[in-house]
Amino acid sequence: MSSDTHLRPQLSSRTGFGYFIYGAQLCFKPGIRRFVILPLITNILLFGGSLFYLYSNLSEWLENWIGTIPDMFSWLTYLLLPLLGLTIIATFSYFFSTVANWIAAPFNGLLAEKLEIQLTGQGPNEQSLFSLVKDTPRILHREWVKLKYYLPKAIGLFILLLIPALGQTVGPILWFAFSAWMMAIQYCDYPFDNHKVTFPKMKNDLKGDKWRAYSFGGLVALCTMVPIVNLFIMPVAVCGATAMWVERYKAIN
Repeated sequence: MSSDTHLRPQLSSRTGFGYFIYGAQLCFKPGIRRFVILPLITNILLFGGSLFYLYSNLSEWLENWIGTIPDMFSWLTYLLLPLLGLTIIATFSYFFSTVANWIAAPFNGLLAEKLEIQLTGQGPNEQSLFSLVKDTPRILHREWVKLKYYLPKAIGLFILLLIPALGQTVGPILWFAFSAWMMAIQYCDYPFDNHKVTFPKMKNDLKGDKWRAYSFGGLVALCTMVPIVNLFIMPVAVCGATAMWVERYKAIN
């Protein structure tokens, strides 16, 4: 049996960055590649169109936003422009990533299940195509639970961004930290949900391992802002999060 068929205890020392890189490797495992295709196609179609629109309008949006800054803070323009640009890109990227994850959620869950079985030799009850369709309403409800958790915090941060000077300096930093946390929640939730672990329990597990969760989610968030690279992020993040579940959290659930 090959060394990567069953994960070994010492692999649990991976960092969040390490799990992301490992996820990219796992996407190419024999028997896994075919489950990567549907999430990948969904991501490419949605991100392709949305990013074309974003980069076509980004300069105009930045100029309008900078125009709201009082003259006394005009010297901050050169600092604020890149921060605002990154914030707008991060916001768009997370929004369309969320939409893509809603659409691809059943296939992401299936990818997480098949990968867990390959890595450990066991997993949740294996799903047929019929059972996957039958389970789709429950899966989409879980996505709705995540959205309800996300929206109030996102709205609060968006309001902060509208405050002249303060919003444009502190807001982007807080937004990126929040995006990193939500990316960790979004992708780790697939293997957790496959085992019917509740959303509050999953959040608590990740909070108890904050550095790993934030570093994993932060790298996912950064990659969703990079053109072309972001088209391939979804299956990589699902695979990385599944490996993290197997090595870090499965034993305590």
